[in-house]
Amino acid sequence: MSETLLRLYNRLPNSARSVAASIYGYVIRRQRYSSHTDRLITEALERERWTPDQWKAWREERLAFILNRAATRVPYYREQWARRRSKGDRSSWEHLENWPILGKEALRENPKALVADDCDVRRMVHLHTSGTTGKPLSLWQTRETVQKWYAVFEARCHHWYGVSRFDRWALLGGKLVTPVHQCRPPFWVWNAGLQQLYMSSYHLSPELIPYYIEAIKKYRVTYVEGYTSSVCALAQQILFQGDADLRMRMILTSAEPLFDHQRHAISSAFHCPVRETYGMAESVAAASECEAGRLHLWPEAGWVEVIEGNEPAVAGCVRSLVCTGLLNADMPLIRYQVGDRGFLLAEGTACECGRTLPVVGSIEGRTDDVLYTLDGRAIGRLDHVFKADLPVREAQIVQEALDRVRVRYVPAPNFTPNAGRSIAERLQARMGPVTVILEKVEHVPREANGKFRAVISRVSRAGLNKNRQYGPG
Repeated sequence: MSETLLRLYNRLPNSARSVAASIYGYVIRRQRYSSHTDRLITEALERERWTPDQWKAWREERLAFILNRAATRVPYYREQWARRRSKGDRSSWEHLENWPILGKEALRENPKALVADDCDVRRMVHLHTSGTTGKPLSLWQTRETVQKWYAVFEARCHHWYGVSRFDRWALLGGKLVTPVHQCRPPFWVWNAGLQQLYMSSYHLSPELIPYYIEAIKKYRVTYVEGYTSSVCALAQQILFQGDADLRMRMILTSAEPLFDHQRHAISSAFHCPVRETYGMAESVAAASECEAGRLHLWPEAGWVEVIEGNEPAVAGCVRSLVCTGLLNADMPLIRYQVGDRGFLLAEGTACECGRTLPVVGSIEGRTDDVLYTLDGRAIGRLDHVFKADLPVREAQIVQEALDRVRVRYVPAPNFTPNAGRSIAERLQARMGPVTVILEKVEHVPREANGKFRAVISRVSRAGLNKNRQYGPG
């Protein structure tokens, strides 16, 4: 939404905001779903039982088509390969490993150059990412691609959990549906087009959360989706006030890693399963959690590589994820560095759910959300530092130097000095002799898009290498 439209929207009375949101919702519904949606959902569910050979044949054929189209019809890649040819490079674009890594900056600089020259962006669906650094991305997809994507989403994020797009649901997200400075409810807007209660993630203070709980009851919401930290904040307040009446069919978390203590709090508050999802607006990779607690990749979405530098990582090691989109052939992103870290389990790993979809070992969040020790080790997932026994509403770890870490925390009412010492000891047990500074805050700041970063590292890998090269020892 443009700044002008946002200002106009914010001046509307609450009832008019819901009308505006509903009109927008009906437009989005027409983009996402069609008379073919149910068939596409059925096909996606059938593919979950394919044999490894069926998946291999489908994916290799689709990848060959994507690479051919990118090299011959997409200006950015066509010019890239022409320059390589002029320099005597005879490597074949038919092999994925011969393609360079595509970074976000290259995509930001000239996104239209990545659209196939037989497409008209005016007839395509234009998507904007939220942009964690204030630099959003522009993306284009055909309506057909959008509908295929949402059919798979329906199959793997709704059908698995016994809900559908026709149920009433709530979304806790980063859109400014209510002015940030507003201090009285409503902090949400009803979108009839999507049967959605869109709730602001910017107003989740303990004194305002009871209004959210009443809204969920009033609008007869059956399931909730949202940023992990936002849903957890809601859950913690429900547990604190002892509200046992709020029962959902399931909770779907996204955008941020789901830690064990968060899963426990959310499940206890809403009396239902909590399922983790992974994805991004670029639609080059996605995963969802099955009833057995395993995170499964969607093979139709993208070809995922786990690499270190330009080389494949050792099996089981957490490294950067590089993805080649398989759905969007009209703005193909080849070997796109999504900015996340993780690893996959060995091909053919069986899951108790019976599905043959690849199993994710771990998604540990952004590549810059890594702490470094004095001896050069990279420490990723740190959820064990904040176990369910700690009286903390939320916390953020900021590494300011190799030997100094700041922990911003919002204490629960029963927080004690012993709890603070426990946080410091758990961090030092994992990082070694670092100074841990505890900073009590009323609210951990969010990104511009409303997302929460549990870990921030201000020590770059380059800085680490420099320290190791010239430092003592």
